[in-house]
Amino acid sequence: MTLASPAPTKRRFPTKRILVAAAGVVVIVATFAYFLPTIADYRDVWGVVKGLSREWLVVLLVATAVNIATFAPPWMILLPGLRFWPALMTTQAATALSIVFPGGAAVGVAGAYGMLRRRGFPPAQVARAVTLVSVWNQLANLAYPILALFLLTAEGAETAVLSTAAFVGVAILGVAIAGLGLVLYSGRMATDIGDIFARLTNWARRRLLRRGPVSWGGPEFGRFRRDAVGVLRKRWHLLTLATVAGSLTVFAVLLVSLRALGVSGEEVTFAEAFAAWSLARILGTIPITPAGIGVVELSLTATLIGFGGANAEVVAAVLVFRFLTMVPTILLGLLAAATWRRSLRKLAAEPPM
Repeated sequence: MTLASPAPTKRRFPTKRILVAAAGVVVIVATFAYFLPTIADYRDVWGVVKGLSREWLVVLLVATAVNIATFAPPWMILLPGLRFWPALMTTQAATALSIVFPGGAAVGVAGAYGMLRRRGFPPAQVARAVTLVSVWNQLANLAYPILALFLLTAEGAETAVLSTAAFVGVAILGVAIAGLGLVLYSGRMATDIGDIFARLTNWARRRLLRRGPVSWGGPEFGRFRRDAVGVLRKRWHLLTLATVAGSLTVFAVLLVSLRALGVSGEEVTFAEAFAAWSLARILGTIPITPAGIGVVELSLTATLIGFGGANAEVVAAVLVFRFLTMVPTILLGLLAAATWRRSLRKLAAEPPM
């Protein structure tokens, strides 16, 4: 008897992903092909960039190098035995993946996890490091608009948009810190909170995304607590300092770019530049485009010009800033990928940690 072949299954067309990708492309094209040229002619912008002095160029390169160097310390703090260069190459490769490939931060996290696992670190330690680095970065992002609002208020230059961002940041930051504190305080609370978050996430996935339930819950939160409490008790202050240093060096590149390309302190003050950066940093976390490309540029440009910066100089500074904080990372990430196998062979020849 001949068995009938099963009917071919229809593959569901990933409509949502295609729409999100299309929206991202539209944002990027609209930003660089319409909005920025409308704000300042690219020929005028290029003229500003060509006028950059050698002294300012050196300062920009030093600020960029310092910023890149701060990628590694948080991972070294959370993964004892991880050296500076492997940590730097891992973070550069992971960040490059998040910029280049669809999926953004999720792809970068997966890349960092895979590279660290291949270096011999246990899965629990890598998962703990990935989680804590991500959580501390998000907490810092929520705190910066609050600090920016305080600085602007001291100058008498408070803005409605930043006030709203700071208010939302205070609310989310308070809930996040309270939740994290409860998770770390008690194993039972960690399990209960994990179950609550899992139920809320499952409800959102079912109602809004038409997707199935998540694979994690209270037990995973309990295991995270057991893994995280010990390292945070000893190193939370180091992790906090390293996280703040890493993000503030990004702001330093923006501030130097502004001053180097002719946006003076009288046009845009330190507090105003910090406010524009903190707001753009929040907007850049919205997963519309990889690394917030288009969103960050437009937000920074509009805010800085609103504070009083000249159009061509501001656009030039923003584009230089984004170039220096993205392109070197992509190049170092490609270098890390190209030398990955050789570094693993060298690691295999070394005595175990």
